[in-house]
Amino acid sequence: MPFVFLKYLQPTHYFRLKNLKGDTVFPKVEALPESVLEKLEQDSNYLSSHAKDYDISWQAIQLGYIGDAETYQSFNKVPVYDNYRFIRKHFHKAWVLYVLLLRVLSLHNPIKEIAAFVKTRHISRKIATLQPITYEDYTSFESNLLASKPLVSVVIPTLNRYAYLKNVLKDLEQQTYTNFEVIIVDQSEPFTPDFYKAFKLDIKYINQKEKALWLARNTAIKHAKGKLIALSEDDVRIKPDWIEAHIRCLDFFQVQVSAGVFYPEGQNIPNDRAFFSVASQFATGNAMLYKKVFNIVGLFDRQFEKQRMGDGEFGMRLFLEGIQSVSNPDASCVDVKAGVGGLREMGSWDAFRPSTFLAPRPIPSVIYFFRRYFGKKATRRALWRTVPMSVFPYQFKKNKAMLILAGVLSLVIAPVICLQVYRSWKLASIKLKQGPIIEKLSENH
Repeated sequence: MPFVFLKYLQPTHYFRLKNLKGDTVFPKVEALPESVLEKLEQDSNYLSSHAKDYDISWQAIQLGYIGDAETYQSFNKVPVYDNYRFIRKHFHKAWVLYVLLLRVLSLHNPIKEIAAFVKTRHISRKIATLQPITYEDYTSFESNLLASKPLVSVVIPTLNRYAYLKNVLKDLEQQTYTNFEVIIVDQSEPFTPDFYKAFKLDIKYINQKEKALWLARNTAIKHAKGKLIALSEDDVRIKPDWIEAHIRCLDFFQVQVSAGVFYPEGQNIPNDRAFFSVASQFATGNAMLYKKVFNIVGLFDRQFEKQRMGDGEFGMRLFLEGIQSVSNPDASCVDVKAGVGGLREMGSWDAFRPSTFLAPRPIPSVIYFFRRYFGKKATRRALWRTVPMSVFPYQFKKNKAMLILAGVLSLVIAPVICLQVYRSWKLASIKLKQGPIIEKLSENH
């Protein structure tokens, strides 16, 4: 990444890595169009000219630049002052203090660190005040892909959620785009095939005896006849133009993946996800991609069965292959967060909050993912950043007072947390030794 301090704040972020061609996601400033540059803040107060350019490049990605500009393959080292200046501008001040503490504790020159910290104290957060990059031609775009009406296969795994699944299927009945099939892998007990007779849809259901989410998705993809695969879930609500919005995005940006946006029921799309941008994550509950992508990167890794982050790992493979994914707010969906069924019945609904007091924290698949792609050092940094905040329930994750209290409480129960993390680390080591369980989709599928 362009600034070294990002290794503390985003130690396991996709954008920290280069793809297999050696490219980063960050565009060279001299290659950016003038129409993009005029929307970005030029900061001449950096000590290094490289830092000035890297800041602009960072802004471009954060604010929605999607293009074919040449990207950086490496970054020059910039002064400590410039690193503090950068994180002051783009992160909450609490995280700036966090970085200072880590730097001092890891034996960096405390005088130099504290001096840079103090000198940048007047700098306020800027990124939230800047306007995202817009694509004015998007609304009037005549999509040839949409006009060609390719068959879309909508994939939905389900487990004991017929009441919720009913609403999703009703939403699909209202789609403005009609050339699609629905493939449902049903793991429910009791399995109720008559349930599907009530819907005016081309539904193909598969009764899967094993309770296995990633097997279910892989099975559905193998049975899919569509050129495009739309991934959904059994506890979401989607708009009538959901399929159409995904197809339009694929065509307009000439990419292979459209990553839809989730937002909780009763809320709105978060401001930082309300515009088109290079996707920084992949969620299997709302995405569309060309089926041929699975021929390139393989299906979902079954090392994540009954655990978490299988979609994040798949997104990493896309990123490394240089397969571009666009975050698409037009193809948003409401996350109902069903209180029953699904992963809750498999015991691993939350990645960082164990189901019992001495259960591994985080779930071993999280550490497996982090260590496989980022190594042990970055994984430790990620755990330092995330584990203390996981002491309190998920619903308090954005409550600042509760997060501070969580940090204090984590110190009190540190021996228990260390034991939980140790157990998770050891189980992740077993997974790493076994290796990924990724089946390639054959050309015949």
